[in-house]
Amino acid sequence: MTKALLTLSVFFLCATMGAAMALFTGWPVAILSGIVGFILVQQMVSGFSRRRERRATARELAHIRKTHLEFESALTETRGRIGELTGLIEERTTGQNRKIVAELQVLESLMRDFAGKVSRSAAQIPHPAQKPQRGPSSAYVKALDGQGALLETIRASLEQNRVDLYLQPMVSLPQRKLRYYEALSRLRSEDGQVIMPAQYIQVAAGAGLMSVVDNLLLFRCVQIVRRLTQKNRDVGIFCNISGATLADAEFFPQFLDYMQANRDLVGQIVFEFSQEAVLAAGAEGERNLAALATMGFALSMDNVQSLKIDFLRLKAIGFRHLKIRAGTLTRGMGGADVAAEDFKMLLTRHGLNLIAERVEDEKTVVQLLDYGVDFAQGYLFGEPRAVREESLKPAGALEPAPVIPFRKAG
Repeated sequence: MTKALLTLSVFFLCATMGAAMALFTGWPVAILSGIVGFILVQQMVSGFSRRRERRATARELAHIRKTHLEFESALTETRGRIGELTGLIEERTTGQNRKIVAELQVLESLMRDFAGKVSRSAAQIPHPAQKPQRGPSSAYVKALDGQGALLETIRASLEQNRVDLYLQPMVSLPQRKLRYYEALSRLRSEDGQVIMPAQYIQVAAGAGLMSVVDNLLLFRCVQIVRRLTQKNRDVGIFCNISGATLADAEFFPQFLDYMQANRDLVGQIVFEFSQEAVLAAGAEGERNLAALATMGFALSMDNVQSLKIDFLRLKAIGFRHLKIRAGTLTRGMGGADVAAEDFKMLLTRHGLNLIAERVEDEKTVVQLLDYGVDFAQGYLFGEPRAVREESLKPAGALEPAPVIPFRKAG
């Protein structure tokens, strides 16, 4: 009931009482009594109204206090979250700075190593105008001229950054789901011709430049893995390391520091070594391999020439993958102690995945499935394709990572 309605009700009540009294006491007394009664009742009504208003005000104040407390709690929580976010940003920034520093150290070592090896290799090759003292055949002189020209092309390709990164897919069986890429390097001459590894490896290795090619490939593998894993962390990259790099006492410790700063790539990058490099690694090389495995990086062995393999040694070092040519598996496993049907079981006992490479047709896939092969690689599943240079930009900028773009080998 509102105050106005209550007042009106009291007025009618007093008027009724005054009329009743007028019948017995007369109108003057009745009017006076009515006025006094009306004043008293009005004061009572005012008292009730004030108490009701005080209660309403108290409720409003209580609601304001509760809202204030809730606001203070939310503000404190927000400040805490801002503090956590600031710490996380600082931590990530520090981590990114460490990666950049390690990356620059690798580049510095790579360029210093490159400059020294180019100088030494250039001094070892006679000028084409020079003739040997003991009169070798014209065929020898022609071969020497060709080697010198190829070495100069290799040197210029490295110096002018004409080393392209190619990726070839590797799929799981039997699903044929993309699981890895293998990174491969190709050089380009000044006129754009692609120089294949079979053409340059022997000359580059003889001049001490092969480790420079491998080191640059490793550096680019890390760059591309960073972008690839932003889209899909289920896909990794196999990156080849030569025996010369593994034995490089100056470079490899810096490379280990570089990978330590990039341990977030564990699970996305697999380092691959040839059987020859593993056999010739020695105590120092095995320690380097074990250091990578201890960080959590998987190791793989390829270019298997002999199936007389010490699997216990591979397991102790930290190898997780063994790559065998598909033809070796499908043609009787010559030189192996077990049949192809049992080879996979032998590898499983030693914690190794079996990868079949150079798979070219569906008939081979059917045979590989009978042997329980884990992964397969070959032109049947995709040829090597070159990665665009834009995908190899420094990874400092925060930008959306595109799906790995390819351009046809030209």
